[in-house]
Amino acid sequence: MAQLITILVLVFSAWWLYRRFVSDARKLAEKSRRAEKERQTGAIGTLVKDPVTGEYRLKREGE
Repeated sequence: MAQLITILVLVFSAWWLYRRFVSDARKLAEKSRRAEKERQTGAIGTLVKDPVTGEYRLKREGE
């Protein structure tokens, strides 16, 4: 029984680490894609519209 629990814990841990790796890889790819697009257009940053105030601001890291 202890072996089964150990195997389940290892499998769950491996799955969790894989999902985290994929998530981080997607974030990095999106960040580099955005940076490349900004470099091509000569932009300093990306503007987003605040839905509450209607004002534009620079897109923050992690948005």
